[in-house]
Amino acid sequence: MDIHAVMSILKTETQKFKTPIVTQYAQEERNPFKVLISTILSLRTKDSTTAQATERLFSLATTPETMQKLTEKQIQDAIYPVGFYITKAKRIKEVCNMLVEQYNSIVPDTIEMLLTLPGVGRKTANLVITQGYNKLGICVDTHVHKVSNRLGYIKTKTPEETEFRLRKILPKQYWIVYNDYLVAWGQNICKSVSPLCSKCNISAHCKKAGVKKHR
Repeated sequence: MDIHAVMSILKTETQKFKTPIVTQYAQEERNPFKVLISTILSLRTKDSTTAQATERLFSLATTPETMQKLTEKQIQDAIYPVGFYITKAKRIKEVCNMLVEQYNSIVPDTIEMLLTLPGVGRKTANLVITQGYNKLGICVDTHVHKVSNRLGYIKTKTPEETEFRLRKILPKQYWIVYNDYLVAWGQNICKSVSPLCSKCNISAHCKKAGVKKHR
């Protein structure tokens, strides 16, 4: 598969779709804390819901110190109805406490250090690295995992396997943008059930691995 051709097409085509809220924060202001918190809120939640919840929360606090002073109930009320909002409110409070007490209120800029924060996994850590600090990383969610495998670019069983495989074969010039392109494509064209192959402009490069039904 010609990854350069695929990335070139996706760069143009994905501009038609709405930019994810986390990427918007990165484009508007390179703020690792906002990227971190909005990413935590985005897990298992629609982007439109995440955007509204994030805006409400950031209207109350925009730094680890100010957010640390909020009660869990205040955070819950601000972020509802994101998925698992009670658990996420608790995690946000714990993350802010740790940032203030152990990291001098500065969000870590390495994956290893980010993984020490409560509830932060590799997807979130990579997103903070790439979108918050503009450093090389590969953020893999279900869309990135799905599309990468359908294309036949890789053959992996889990998102974590996908990340480490991509780190070996994906040209570094695409590491930061890969998530944005494939998430947009996975949400709008390469859907989980019955992907829109007839509308897919990278169909000629795709092996359609594992696709049994498409439109």
